[in-house]
Amino acid sequence: MKKWNVGIIGATGMVGQRFATLLENHPWFTVTALAASSRSAGKPYSEVVSKRWAMKTEIPASMADMVLYDATADIDKIKEKVDFVFCAVDMPKDEIKKLEEMYAKAEVPVVSNNSAHRGTPDVPMVIPEINADHLEVIASQRRRLGTKRGFVAVKSNCSLQSYVPALHPLKEVYGLKAALACTYQAISGAGKTFETMPEILDNIIPYIGGEEEKSEQEPLKIWGKVEGGKIVSATEPSITAQCLRVPVSDGHTAAVFAKFEKKPEIEDIKKIWAEFKGPAQESGLPSAPKQFLHYFEEDNRPQAKLDRELEGGMAVSVGRLRPDSQYDVKFVCLSHNTLRGAAGGAVLLAELLAAKGYLD
Repeated sequence: MKKWNVGIIGATGMVGQRFATLLENHPWFTVTALAASSRSAGKPYSEVVSKRWAMKTEIPASMADMVLYDATADIDKIKEKVDFVFCAVDMPKDEIKKLEEMYAKAEVPVVSNNSAHRGTPDVPMVIPEINADHLEVIASQRRRLGTKRGFVAVKSNCSLQSYVPALHPLKEVYGLKAALACTYQAISGAGKTFETMPEILDNIIPYIGGEEEKSEQEPLKIWGKVEGGKIVSATEPSITAQCLRVPVSDGHTAAVFAKFEKKPEIEDIKKIWAEFKGPAQESGLPSAPKQFLHYFEEDNRPQAKLDRELEGGMAVSVGRLRPDSQYDVKFVCLSHNTLRGAAGGAVLLAELLAAKGYLD
């Protein structure tokens, strides 16, 4: 299998650190460039991150002595060392959009963890098990940007990675009319630890800015279709969301209520979840979980540490499935937000892009 040289833009933040650990021994990708803000540029990676390293494993030895590039000023230098980049920068949204398009126009494909381009009509926002066909819009994006290789592709919001995959195969069989999702989101989703967010201890914060809008709108783009060189969002189902920050280090939980055109049977839903596979599994991507959706009976509901770390944190736990008097069914689901939901999801997307020839 071909090996690709990879850069991490925004390598010093929590998601950037997660990228570093995931890519340390990746079978397809080799990290050859790290970049951050101008404050960190010119310094060894370990010097910058040692006091704020948030991962449970050590700083990757292969990256510890790498000298950081300036993510904005050193694009020409970075492009000489990489085949594509992952982007996880902490900047205002307009600046992120501009930066990612600068890399794309320099003929460096960008696989982004950021939200800036999720609403751009010709930028695919892909969950590899669900809407891999949206990658075809890259041809239109390249025409707009005037590029041959360069493009931007993004992963979805981290909280969607639990309940949208659980709803998707049911939607395909029964027709999803409406969904209500209450998400209970870990502090790592805000780039925080308990040391840096002491106010969360013994507390819940019942508001995450912009999160409910993303939770209600992004699934419609994921379930949309490519028409006329852009992705046209679906008009159904109707989705409403409430998003809370809770004192959990990693792992986003969602309580989901769903109404279908054709009412499903509980045992049939369990069977559909157990058998569901998407393009990520069919293509044998190295980061793809063999079984994406794992159902747990009510006496073993998905709240334990091992549940959110199923299959390297890339699978989804589902439990407490039962009928509902107002909706058809309700259930609880859980995914690891910085693995499946953030860096791991972006790595899986890059694997899909590689397998389909978009990174050649």
